[in-house]
Amino acid sequence: MIIGVGIDVVDVERFMATLERTPRLREKLFTEAERDLPASSLAARFAAKEAIAKALGAPGTMHWHDATVHRTVGGPPQVELRGTVLARADELGVKAWHLSISHDAGISSAMVVAEG
Repeated sequence: MIIGVGIDVVDVERFMATLERTPRLREKLFTEAERDLPASSLAARFAAKEAIAKALGAPGTMHWHDATVHRTVGGPPQVELRGTVLARADELGVKAWHLSISHDAGISSAMVVAEG
């Protein structure tokens, strides 16, 4: 059963300009494992986290660090949840995540399905 669907699109150049204007934002949005990725990958991870939040109903109580997107060789990206995001997913009965991220022509996007 589908619990939720989320999608987000990020303009890479605009997103990176925001990170440069607000240096602490990188630490707020990304886990240590994500922070040093290339610009398009950072923007794609931000889009993925936004899509995850939307799939979970976007409650304002979730923390950015409670979701990490991992790249897997030869497979789809994996979602690792903990804390506030995991609690919300458990509350809704999410058992699996299907995530697709892409970046091309200065745009990063993510689409996620939360399955119960």
